[in-house]
Amino acid sequence: MSSAPPLWTPSSDRVATANLTSFIAQAQREWEVALPDYAALWRWSVDQPERFWETLWRFGGVRASQDWDQVLDDPDRMPGARWFGGARLNFTENLLRRSDDETAVVFWSETGVRRYLTWSELGRAVAEVAAALRADGVGPGDRVAGFLPNLPETVIAGLAAISLGATWSSCSPDFGAVAVVDRLGQIEPKVLFTADGYVYGGKRFETLPKVRQVLDKVPSLRRVVVVPWLDAGIAPD
Repeated sequence: MSSAPPLWTPSSDRVATANLTSFIAQAQREWEVALPDYAALWRWSVDQPERFWETLWRFGGVRASQDWDQVLDDPDRMPGARWFGGARLNFTENLLRRSDDETAVVFWSETGVRRYLTWSELGRAVAEVAAALRADGVGPGDRVAGFLPNLPETVIAGLAAISLGATWSSCSPDFGAVAVVDRLGQIEPKVLFTADGYVYGGKRFETLPKVRQVLDKVPSLRRVVVVPWLDAGIAPD
């Protein structure tokens, strides 16, 4: 039985300028290894995982406040192997390395609302929320929670928390109050970001009544931040 022809094949120019081509060239230079095609690259990544991932770290320009001591420790334990031991880095710092006016976030809601954030706008918003969280005493090791639909504010809040070394945990807004308490009660967050509701299947669903139940059961919460998604005139109380 003959195999079906490929649906699409990149042009030679596209192959020449691809990131994968650049990565292969860098790996060949650094380790003096021949990687003539993708299959050879895959085989090398399996046979020499430390070299592969060390090269990928450099190729990706990972930013770290402290470099790694060892690329891979105990490689035969999966799970259990330890990668880049000793390294200290921040996910938000790496993600927000750009600060230009190219589009970073595209949001289209079910109701037709469209919003766009550039990298510079996203970075400023994350910095503002991070400053507010820091003022509330949030720091490394703390937890910040989200009870939000897929909004730009969800991305901003999560990145802001992570930028401070805090752990971000989120729940879908269609969770019931008991399910939210079961999750958040385990991690004891200091701050909760929530929307006043969400839209699904053309229907509006309020979430603040559930949030009030959560507040009674999660005493660790110091502050609740409400995103006015359904009602822009929501009262602060």
